[in-house]
Amino acid sequence: MTSVEHVVASQCILGEGPVWHSDEQKLYWVDIKGKAIHTYQPDSGSHLVFQFGEYIAALAIRRQGGFIVAGQKHLHSWDGHSETLTPIMEVEPDLPENRFNDGAVDKQGRFWIGTMPDIERTPTGNLYRLDPDLTLHHMVSGVYITNGIGWPLDDHIMYYTDSIPKAIYTYDFDAATGSISNRGYFLHTPDLPGVPDGMTVDSENHIWTARWDGYNVTRYSPEGDVVQVIDLPTAHITSVTFGGPDLRDLYITSAKDELTADQLANEPMAGDLFRVRVDVPGQPEPRFAG
Repeated sequence: MTSVEHVVASQCILGEGPVWHSDEQKLYWVDIKGKAIHTYQPDSGSHLVFQFGEYIAALAIRRQGGFIVAGQKHLHSWDGHSETLTPIMEVEPDLPENRFNDGAVDKQGRFWIGTMPDIERTPTGNLYRLDPDLTLHHMVSGVYITNGIGWPLDDHIMYYTDSIPKAIYTYDFDAATGSISNRGYFLHTPDLPGVPDGMTVDSENHIWTARWDGYNVTRYSPEGDVVQVIDLPTAHITSVTFGGPDLRDLYITSAKDELTADQLANEPMAGDLFRVRVDVPGQPEPRFAG
C-alpha cells in the first residue's frame, strides 16, 4: 500500500496549482479563495504564505526569474518574495462572472491558462495561450471549468481537463506554433464519483489526475487504463506535481471549499499538502520564456 505523508497543515480554502522550483528545491502552490501563495522547502521544513488582495488562481516560473501569476481577472508578474503583484493585462472584462482557474507551461515556454464562471456552472469559460512576447491568444471556448493541462514527452498531443463534463480531452498539438486541433477524449468518467481536477504527466507518459470529491489521485496509462490509485484522507483533492531532487516526490494539494460541516469535522486535513514517494519520476517543470 502506498504511504501518504501529511506534509503541511496549510488549511487552504482552495489549494491548487503546485509547481516545483528545481533551482530553489521548493514547492509553490496557491490558495485561490484564500488569496495566497504558499511555499514549502523540504530541506528546512519552511512553510511561508504570501497574502494578496485578490483570488490567486495559478502561477508559472519565469526563465528570467520571478513568476507569472494569474489573479482573478489579471495576469501579473511577481518577484517571488514580496506581497506585491505588478499587473500585465486584464482578461475578459466583458465577462465579470468569469475568473482564472488552472494553468500550465509547455516545453516551449508558453503559459496556457483558462477561465471559468465563478458562480453559475455554465460553459462561458475559455482557454488562452500567453506567448513569451506577452501576446494572448484565445484557443478554446465553451469551457465549464478549466483544470489540469499537460503534455507527453514528445509533445504530439495536449491534455486538457474540463471538470463538469468529467472529461480529460486530447488535442493534436503543434509544438512549434502552439496550435491545437482535433479534440478527442482521453478520459470520460461520468459514472465515477467526483470530477477530474489538476493533472501532471510523468516520464513514462502516464497521466496523474486528482479527483475532486473522489478522495484520490489516479495514475492512467497513455491508453487510459487505471494503473494506480492513491487514496487520500479528504474528499477535495485538487492537483498534483512532481518534486524533490529526483522528481519522485508526488505533491498533492487539497481544499476545504464546499465541504459540509460534517465533512470538515471528519476530515481535519482538508486543505493541507500531502506527499507520496513514487517509482517513476515526473518531467521537469517548464518555465515561461517571457
